[in-house]
Amino acid sequence: MNEQNHESVVEGLEFWRQLPAPQQPTWPDRDVLNNVLAELALTPPLVFAGEADVLKHRMAAASRGEAFVLQGGDCAETFADATADRIRSKIMTILQMAVVLTYGAGIPIVKMGRMAGQYAKPRSSDTEVRDGVELPTFRGEAVNAHAFTPEARTPDPWRLLQAYHSSAATLNLIRAFTMGGFADLRRVHEWNKGFTSNPAYKRYETIAQEIDSAIRFMAAAGVDFDALKTVDFYSSHEALLLDYEHALTRIDSRTGQPYNCSAHFLWIGERTRQLDGAHVDLLSRVRNPIGVKLGPTTTPDDAKRLAEKLNPEGERGRLTFITRVGASKIRDFLPSLLEDVTKNAGPVTWVCDPMHGNTITSGSGYKTRRFSDILDEVRGFFDAHDQAGSVPGGLHVELTGDDVTECLGGSEEIDDVGLARRYETLVDPRLNHQQSLEMAFAVAEMLHP
Repeated sequence: MNEQNHESVVEGLEFWRQLPAPQQPTWPDRDVLNNVLAELALTPPLVFAGEADVLKHRMAAASRGEAFVLQGGDCAETFADATADRIRSKIMTILQMAVVLTYGAGIPIVKMGRMAGQYAKPRSSDTEVRDGVELPTFRGEAVNAHAFTPEARTPDPWRLLQAYHSSAATLNLIRAFTMGGFADLRRVHEWNKGFTSNPAYKRYETIAQEIDSAIRFMAAAGVDFDALKTVDFYSSHEALLLDYEHALTRIDSRTGQPYNCSAHFLWIGERTRQLDGAHVDLLSRVRNPIGVKLGPTTTPDDAKRLAEKLNPEGERGRLTFITRVGASKIRDFLPSLLEDVTKNAGPVTWVCDPMHGNTITSGSGYKTRRFSDILDEVRGFFDAHDQAGSVPGGLHVELTGDDVTECLGGSEEIDDVGLARRYETLVDPRLNHQQSLEMAFAVAEMLHP
């Protein structure tokens, strides 16, 4: 790339500042923010452009039905939970789900964590009122703290730097676990260690025993097992805080093209997908595979125009639409959208987020979701694709490897009273380990050829 083109690319990456940018914190001191951003701009990239390119090819395979995307992790990560045990349990849960899906569907699973960067969340209001006291809303630990005090809730730009370092530590552990032998498929039994025994656990063990038998047979036949030793595991988060995402955008030395190096995959949320908005503009200019959340108000024209803006060259694997509609609406809403986009827009990888459209408040006041509704939305997603003749490409879920009690139902039959046992999320309710495995078994049956 010549100097003139380089300057043009860099200038283009600044254009978002001229556009409406919803869901941004009100930073109290712009000078402090600018100092933090200057420091972030000099940090090493968290991921590499070549890794994002490989993921794009795998997302393309999912769009053709040759792979399936499993994207899972916390609703909102916390700095305190960036520990080896917590990270390992989430990775083990996702690996277990991937084994179930691979074994049941017979296709590769693209493994992606909502990890190493999911430190900010959009909120429906800028402020929160408790007992007559009004304070800024909690926007994730990259912005402020959860405690309801003026000091905790004041946005602090130095938290952006803490988010970067916490993401770097998390990615370091992810790479160690997935590339250092921990994720070797010959150790599938060990991925259950530390989890409470339950029906889903036992069902998983049956599959693990069958995999062991198959591996012993292949070993006797002289098969080389190098491909089983490691797995590719990608990071993702919502590209919400534009100052942070811009500061971590780098120009790739191989191609001269810009990549967001805060994660392999970024998505634009339902609240920030305005076509003339800053989020869409900034992500339109980076070369990562990207996604957009589409809620029940999305029109076919909305989707088509987003595709034109974010993927004008029609590159397969570049754009993912993540539907988050609600179990009661998906069968009426999705088929026509699928048919129109498939006919009139470029290639899209379709992924189902069955969590965000099914949030309710329990009788005791907990923000929760019914496991039955979550599964029903996934079934509706598959039904809609079957009706439209399109490809269901993946699943996007909020989960944890811990035995929390945040979503109602499942084999444990968590009820309203049971939510209080271990309700730990700071924002949205997550599937626990058992519910995550139950979902994997159900989706494997939907994928089974």
